[in-house]
Amino acid sequence: MKRLLLAAAACAAVATSGPAHAWGGAGHRMQGQAAMRGLPDEVPAFLRTRQAALDVGELVREPDRSKGAGKLHDHDRDAAHFIDIDDEGKLLGGPAWLPLAATRADYETVLRSAGLDQWKAGYLPYSILDRYQQLVADLAYWRVLDAAERNPEWKANRKWFRQDRVRREALILKGIGELGHFVGDGSQPLHLSVHYNGWGDYPNPAGYSTARLHGPFEGDLVRGRVPPAEVEARMAPFRSCACPIEQRVVDYLTVGWKQVIPFYELEKAGGLKAGDPRGPEFAAVRLAAGASELRDLIVEAWRDSMKSKVGWKPVAVEDVLAGKVDPHPSLYAVD
Repeated sequence: MKRLLLAAAACAAVATSGPAHAWGGAGHRMQGQAAMRGLPDEVPAFLRTRQAALDVGELVREPDRSKGAGKLHDHDRDAAHFIDIDDEGKLLGGPAWLPLAATRADYETVLRSAGLDQWKAGYLPYSILDRYQQLVADLAYWRVLDAAERNPEWKANRKWFRQDRVRREALILKGIGELGHFVGDGSQPLHLSVHYNGWGDYPNPAGYSTARLHGPFEGDLVRGRVPPAEVEARMAPFRSCACPIEQRVVDYLTVGWKQVIPFYELEKAGGLKAGDPRGPEFAAVRLAAGASELRDLIVEAWRDSMKSKVGWKPVAVEDVLAGKVDPHPSLYAVD
């Protein structure tokens, strides 16, 4: 992420002096490539190529690389990379973060009732949900275009179907990159806590560090001491939660948030010092958690796309795949 001099919080912790990119470019690249290399055969072949893995490894960094485009751009997007949860599961000492509000508008209403807003508290869960739902839609369009291109009864528009499929594949890779970035942010415990860069101005009976740990951990340590192979080796087997995506995202972020205290315990025990293997191990495990989750969400999005509708007026993916409906009028646009 990038935790610029953000409004760190109403009870703020120590602020950074500049952007802090979650996992840095090296970590995000590892996660994106590992996730793509772990995809099963059930997803489209274009996602399982070496080039796709390389592309996503670079595209996953775009939400950080776009920083600095302008004041409005940055102010609106900076808070997309984190959510500030305190030790009691509250947002900056205000409302509880769970149950997660259904929309960002509802989330904002809850925060404002406590004198906060989503730009202070962060809105990372919604960043993941938004990109997931977009990926489902993009994959639904791909299914329809691929089927239409191969259907001999619709050969009059085959060239257009093929061209639009190629365009859609580029959009899908970009979308996976964006989804992967925010999923990766959610695997970095300091992106989920009010203690995001040292313990900050909070009760500290355990004597945890107040030093600026964020950048050195996710940047220098990862880049210099975590080989990509170590991340891939720690990836979990595919898991489908058979639950709404909102629940899956909450569960995933909760696991990451629960690693905040272990991180500070590790630092207190000297685990982040040069030569100590515990710091790289902790980072590799968290990077692998993000890569595993991204891989799983791509598969889940592919499965969910089968039940979608596309175009205007909408046509069901299943009807196109069954050859019942020529999608060209809906895709090319009947305004």
